[in-house]
Amino acid sequence: MRVAIATLGCKANQYDSEIIKESFEEKFSTLVPFSEPADVYVINTCTVTGKTDFQARQLIRRAYRNNPHAKIVVTGCYAQSSPEELKKIPGVSLVIGNPDKWEIANLLSEAEKIPSSGMMVTPIEKEILFPEKRVKKFSARTRFFLKIQDGCNARCSYCIVPRVRGKSRSMAPKTVLDLLNSIGLSGYKEAVLTGIHLGAYGQDLSPQTSLLNILREIEKQMPVPRVRLSSIEPNEINQELIDFLADSRLVCPHLHLPLQSGSNIILRKMNRSYSAENFHSLVVKLTNSIKGLAIGVDVIVGFPGEGEEEFYQTLYLLEELTITYLHVFPFSPRKGTVAFNLPEKVNGNTVKKRGEILRRLSKKKRESFYRSYLNKKLPVLIEARRHRKTGLLKGLSRNYIPVLIEGGDDLMNQEITVRITSVEGEEVKGETVQ
Repeated sequence: MRVAIATLGCKANQYDSEIIKESFEEKFSTLVPFSEPADVYVINTCTVTGKTDFQARQLIRRAYRNNPHAKIVVTGCYAQSSPEELKKIPGVSLVIGNPDKWEIANLLSEAEKIPSSGMMVTPIEKEILFPEKRVKKFSARTRFFLKIQDGCNARCSYCIVPRVRGKSRSMAPKTVLDLLNSIGLSGYKEAVLTGIHLGAYGQDLSPQTSLLNILREIEKQMPVPRVRLSSIEPNEINQELIDFLADSRLVCPHLHLPLQSGSNIILRKMNRSYSAENFHSLVVKLTNSIKGLAIGVDVIVGFPGEGEEEFYQTLYLLEELTITYLHVFPFSPRKGTVAFNLPEKVNGNTVKKRGEILRRLSKKKRESFYRSYLNKKLPVLIEARRHRKTGLLKGLSRNYIPVLIEGGDDLMNQEITVRITSVEGEEVKGETVQ
C-alpha cells in the first residue's frame, strides 16, 4: 500500500502523525508525499479555527483529485467535532476521532472492522489516561517534537479544544525520560516538549507531579543537548520555574505565552485566569531573570465586544513589553463554545486592519531582537536541510533566531558557535567562529 499522510495544526498533532506513520510501516506500507498518487490518504486535522477546517477540506479534495479510487481517511480534531460533515465530502472513506486514530492501519487491513457508517468517533470525555501509543523508532534529524501531555481542563470561552481533545492527561515521567534517551541516542540534538496544556503536566498523575519536576529530572540526565518548551500559560509560570529556567544548561531561553488580549474586559469574557497587569509583570520578571530570553506571544483580534479602546489596550501593552514576535489570530467562532453566541461581533474589515497593525508590530519587534545580536556570538544548531531559497546552511539559536551561514554538509546536525554578521528584515546571516 502506498500511503500519504498530511498533518494540520499543532505540534501535538505532528507527534500523533509520527505514530500513525509507524503503524502503517509495520503493515509493510510505503509512505509517499501527499502530492503523489497513493492508495490511502490520511489527513490528521485541526479545528481550532475556521481556516484549519477549510484547509482540511482542501486536502480531502486534493487527495480525491490525485486518486479518485483511493481510500481517504480523515482523523484528528475536526473529525472528532464534525464527523457527519466530513463524511459527506466526496471521496471520504472513513472518519476516525482522536481516541481511535491509532487504529487506522489495522482497520484498513481488516476491512470487516470498519463500521458501515464509515465513522468511528467515540466520546473523548471517556479518555482519562494518556494514550500509551508512542513513537518506537527515530530517524535522526535535528529537532524532535515529543508530546508529553494531551487535553485541557480550562474552559476558555472561545476554545473548542477541550471538546475534541478531552481532559488533561500526562505521559508518565519514566516514559518521558525513556523516550528522550531514545531521541538523543538516535542523533537528535533538540527535543521540543509539547502538549495541549503543557503547564498542566503531571497534575493528573498519581503521585502528582509537575512540569518543573520533570524538567529537573531531564536536566539531571541530560538525554539530549537541548530541550525547548512549546506554549505555556502565563498563570502557570511561578518563581520556582523562572529560577530553574534562568540556571538551566539544557532548556532553551525561549518561551511562547498566550496573551490573547491586553484588555481586562475581554480577558474576562474569554474566561482567561490572569489580567493584563499580571501579564506585564510576568514578562518584565522573565526578561530580567533569564539572559537572552525570546518571548513569543499569541493574540486574538476581533473577539466579540472588542472596541477601539480594548484593541488599543492590547496594542499599547505589547508595544511596551520586551517581546520577540507575535502570532496573531482573527477570532474564529467555534460552534459549541460560549463565545459562539456572544453579541457585539466585530466587523471583518476591522478585524483585518487590527491584525495588520499587530503583524507590523511583530515584524518590528522581531527585527529589533535580531539586531540586538549583530556582531555577537551565538550557539546555533544547524539543521539537516539547507535553506531552499539561498542554498545556505540554516540553523536555530537557543533563543529562536534563525541563522543562515556558509559551510559544508559536515556541519549539519551540529551545534556550532556563529557570529551574527547581518540582519536584513527577518533574514539573519552569520559566520562560523573557530
